[in-house]
Amino acid sequence: MISIRLSEEEYSAVRRLCSATGARSVSDLARDAMRVLIKSTGRDDVLGIHADEFRSQMRNLDRKIEQLAADITSLKANGHK
Repeated sequence: MISIRLSEEEYSAVRRLCSATGARSVSDLARDAMRVLIKSTGRDDVLGIHADEFRSQMRNLDRKIEQLAADITSLKANGHK
C-alpha cells in the first residue's frame, strides 16, 4: 500500500482525470499510472519526456474541464436545460 499527500487542487485534478479517463477510482488511476512507469524502458525517458508530456496533457485537460464547467454554468444561468 502506498500513501501520498496531495493538495486539494491536485486531488481535484486527479478526480477530474478519473472522470475523463473512465478510471473507477483514484486508486485505479494511480495503479495504471504506476504500471506505465514500471513498463517504461529508460529511467531518463520515464522521468523526463513522459512526465513533461503528462503534465502538459493534465494542464490541457484541466483547462478543458474548467471551460466545460463554465459553459454549463452559463447555459444554466440563461435558462437552458
